[in-house]
Amino acid sequence: MRKNDKLSRRFFLKASGALTLLAAIPTALKATYIHVKNFIIPEKKVVPLTVSINKKAYTLNSDTRTTLLDLLRENLSLTGTKKGCDHGQCGACTVHVDGERVLSCLTLSAMVVGKEVTTIEGIAQGDQLHPMQEAFISCDGFQCGYCTPGQIMSAIACVKEGHTHSVEEIKAYMSGNLCRCGAYNGIVESIQKVAAL
Repeated sequence: MRKNDKLSRRFFLKASGALTLLAAIPTALKATYIHVKNFIIPEKKVVPLTVSINKKAYTLNSDTRTTLLDLLRENLSLTGTKKGCDHGQCGACTVHVDGERVLSCLTLSAMVVGKEVTTIEGIAQGDQLHPMQEAFISCDGFQCGYCTPGQIMSAIACVKEGHTHSVEEIKAYMSGNLCRCGAYNGIVESIQKVAAL
């Protein structure tokens, strides 16, 4: 119906008929819908969770479907770990679990019970930055900075794992972390600098 048209009798009858039909949906039909919905979509299950994050113990209740990334960002406000693709393809969400690098978007929070999780917030010692953080600054290993936390966590693991014998080896072991700004050379240089310490 155009703006200048008058309200037609036909339009009024159609609209009022549709509203009457919607109001007449029986309550039993709505109840059946809810029953079917609950059958298809399981109810949320909450489990107690005890985990150490950045050497601080946490005891909380978590939905069994919650990823470690969402637990860190949404429940604990540790937003240093970034949500990039949320499909394990960009590495922006990389953290350490018991010293091993993992993609927190692909790790359920229930899988880290009793383990030590280290995020980007947990690698500095007070005001003293981690050597890898200092190397990223001095070698210009970041640009927009969004991927930087995941890159640094992977870079620390790369050095710890001993995969720094050549540029090709570093690139191979950092290939799961994407930098869309193109800071790869600075990142490789940062890793080489820390590996030489």
